[in-house]
Amino acid sequence: MIKAIALFSGGLDSILAVKLVQKQNIDICGLTFTTPFFNAAKAQASARQIDLPLMVEDFTTQHLQMLKSPRYGYGKNMNPCIDCHTLMLKMAGRKMEETGADFLVTGEVLGQRPMSQTKQSLYVVAKNSGYAGYILRPLSAQLLEPVKAEREGKVDRLKLLSISGRGRKDQIRLAKEFGIQQYPPPAGGCLLTDPIFSIRLRDLMSHSEDRQIRDYELLKYGRHFRAGDKGKIIVGRNKTDNEALRQLALNVDLVCNMADFPGPYVLVPYGSESAMTAAAALCVRYSDAPADTEARVVCLHKNISTTIKAKPIPKEDSERWII
Repeated sequence: MIKAIALFSGGLDSILAVKLVQKQNIDICGLTFTTPFFNAAKAQASARQIDLPLMVEDFTTQHLQMLKSPRYGYGKNMNPCIDCHTLMLKMAGRKMEETGADFLVTGEVLGQRPMSQTKQSLYVVAKNSGYAGYILRPLSAQLLEPVKAEREGKVDRLKLLSISGRGRKDQIRLAKEFGIQQYPPPAGGCLLTDPIFSIRLRDLMSHSEDRQIRDYELLKYGRHFRAGDKGKIIVGRNKTDNEALRQLALNVDLVCNMADFPGPYVLVPYGSESAMTAAAALCVRYSDAPADTEARVVCLHKNISTTIKAKPIPKEDSERWII
């Protein structure tokens, strides 16, 4: 039985790539990756819809190492698409060897993305992964050089497609033919393409505060402030933020809560008592305490609780500090 492993994002292109290969009676299994910047939820939902066995691989350690110095740089924000795809294919290739699969499948479409899916970029990604001869791109295969599986007759090249460009009419038509009625919208899902998240990430890395994985997780929640030499202060915006920050807090962090009024959970990662005044002022600023009123704030650091009185930080200072 011929076997393949598909890099599976759960988007329409990856669904169609899998269906085209399955149509040739090839046993195919999906592989998706997770990091603090994207998860497997979309891939898992789509895999269930088409009854695709799916492997989920957390490659955070390898991804972070690449992210700090991508060979081909970043896209519009902090998305190192070429290097990220290369890493995914490199790890998929190893999985292919471990499982005895014959080739790899991706849903990439020639010319769909200006940075990472030009003919040159697809060639570079395949070459640098170390598995160039094993990567089949069924949606655009007839526009690309045949890979090993095609040359050996394991895949019928004539039953593959020649889709190119950013339009999606061909994919939508094909989805109808396969009876696929539900699929997620294109793009989205990777926080590294988000402008605000990217600003926070650059700030974190420029201050060498990315000591562990949870420091990247913290970027997803709350308002972030850079209070000079006091470090970074994170202020929860709502109940969801507050609970997430509470779950991610460590004993070495400084945390603040309002004593007498509803208010945010405030966290200073690896903070010390020197940041207490600024953190408390931000806590009052975003609380339900009456405007310009001094209020009590409970601060906790290394299991030592201190209650101080603080006035809300002036609006102009909070706007100047915000990341």
